[in-house]
Amino acid sequence: MAEPRQRVLYGVAETVAPQVRRVTCRNPSPMTHMGTQTYLVGRGDVVLIDPGPDDVGHRLALLSALKPGERIRSILVTHSHRDHSRGVSAMVAETGAEVLAFGPHGAGMWPGMARLAAEGLDLGGGEGADRSFRPDRCLSDGEAIGHGGLVALHTPGHLSNHLAFSLEDVGIVFTGDAVMGWATTLVSPPEGDMAAQIETLGRLARRRDRLFLPGHGPGVRDPATLVRQHLAHRQARERQILSALNHGPGSPGDLAARVYTDIDPALLPAAARNVFATLLGLLDRDGVACEGPVSAKASFRRL
Repeated sequence: MAEPRQRVLYGVAETVAPQVRRVTCRNPSPMTHMGTQTYLVGRGDVVLIDPGPDDVGHRLALLSALKPGERIRSILVTHSHRDHSRGVSAMVAETGAEVLAFGPHGAGMWPGMARLAAEGLDLGGGEGADRSFRPDRCLSDGEAIGHGGLVALHTPGHLSNHLAFSLEDVGIVFTGDAVMGWATTLVSPPEGDMAAQIETLGRLARRRDRLFLPGHGPGVRDPATLVRQHLAHRQARERQILSALNHGPGSPGDLAARVYTDIDPALLPAAARNVFATLLGLLDRDGVACEGPVSAKASFRRL
């Protein structure tokens, strides 16, 4: 499924598909895998997808990847996390390119989640948020991007303003953090929404793409199988959380410790955010209730 990748060549433009070059930023971490990946699409007038963090070395590598006479005409941003979008301003200063995205941080939030956020509840979240990000032009779902043959796909879940970008003619999708081959994505309310993520996975499962190029980790050459696995994983986690609640109430952190027994303890806070997102989706169905006001630290129980 995922392409074999023994090592990463930081700062080097790798050709990963016809007309597609990939440059990996040297910002590895448990949440970014080997680093954030920026894609250059096309020749001549080039489209750049996700400039990455504000990293001088990465920016210079991207500019060095351009051939004589090439220019970056547009900068597309999958979502407003700093490891994807914070490098926008410096790249615009270098290129004068137009910045396109779904919208600022928090745009596209589902009504139920927006209502919870508006009530001032202690939902936590905001990890890595780039709240200063503003695109020059907002894209809508299904909108063709005037050059490069790319189409915007609204893929909320990881973040409400998440976009993927599809080269429809060749079956390639730049999936950002919506779907990755090395791990399932973090879903942290209120900007993250597990119900939206599951709908996004269902939408991608109905497509017939041949290659996913994610924001982190290797490309995926069997997207249909991967998406089915991610859907099955989310459904299995939901069942595990319900089973854990059968043994007594618990906070998202408590339940994460019961359910995620095979991960590095350093990742349990992120797992707790995924559990919280799942619990919000289970409220008022499947017999789950929150004891007191909904919050990231509240106790949840079976009815």
